[in-house]
Amino acid sequence: MSFSFFKPSRPKTPQEVVKAIRDSLLALDTKTVVEVKALEKALEEVEKNFSSLRGMLSGEGEAEPNADQAVQLALEFCKEDVVSLVIHKLHILGWETRKDLLHCWSILLKQKVGEAYCFVQYFEEHFELLDCLVVCYDNKEIALHCGSMLRECIKFPSLAKYILESACFELFFKFVELPNFDVASDAFSTFKDLLTKHDTVVSEFLTSHYPEFFEIYESLLTSSNYVTRRQSLKLLSDFLLEPPNSHIMKKFILEVRYMKVIMTLLKDSSKNIQISAFHIFKIFVANPNKPQEVKIILARNHEKLLELLHNLSPGKGSEDDQFEEEKELIIEEIQKMSRLKNLEL
Repeated sequence: MSFSFFKPSRPKTPQEVVKAIRDSLLALDTKTVVEVKALEKALEEVEKNFSSLRGMLSGEGEAEPNADQAVQLALEFCKEDVVSLVIHKLHILGWETRKDLLHCWSILLKQKVGEAYCFVQYFEEHFELLDCLVVCYDNKEIALHCGSMLRECIKFPSLAKYILESACFELFFKFVELPNFDVASDAFSTFKDLLTKHDTVVSEFLTSHYPEFFEIYESLLTSSNYVTRRQSLKLLSDFLLEPPNSHIMKKFILEVRYMKVIMTLLKDSSKNIQISAFHIFKIFVANPNKPQEVKIILARNHEKLLELLHNLSPGKGSEDDQFEEEKELIIEEIQKMSRLKNLEL
């Protein structure tokens, strides 16, 4: 009589875990999913395999995760094209499977062989998969999962650079205004990361795409949606005032078109938007190299501007004194513009 069934089963190797995931994902094809029962069984198998993956990457019970196994798992994921399979099958996967996937995703992305990140190298050879993740914002069932996966990818400069320069980047201007608030908010979080995570990458992008980027960004600043206006205005300050983008900022504040947009936001019904608009408007006014057209606009509108500024206050807070000091300087500069005699009004 054999007592082998009392023996603990041999732990699976990384190769075996990844092969099991690959095979179970491939089982989710059109032939299998025709029958509901067959689909349910296949999804259960996928869930079981991703649970095994999570256990191996995070450690099970009191056992610590094995660093070498984590690297091997990442290598196998790429070698067997499971990364691609996961992205393309994401819309079919169950909730628990997606949850385990998100937990594993960030760990796998961090795995290195020498100085190279396995997943990053894979994406650099399959950039179209990043496009797939971006487009998934159109599917509210998986939008938040894809958003989390994207933000993990964006932590790496080469992947953020690709998305910024790809045709799919323009989709974010649509996604941040989707009617589903959770999806729109998530899309804006990803949009913000793209424009703030990597200074050099963003600076290069804004330099080479200045006209088209700010033309479409204006649509966010003038949106009828309060949340969009407020978020996009705050984000504008976040990336425009970064030192690597100083040349972009200097170019931006020479344009009357954008100064008029900011002046309109100074009149917004929201105090928060007014304050954020002031912090950008003050740069237009304080610029020692203001073009003649900017001076004329300031002079023509000085009465309304002065009235707005006199009534503008940040409320109670530790920065009141600094705000009031900056405001007085801007008021003085506008008054100075209004007294100039050589302006062609």
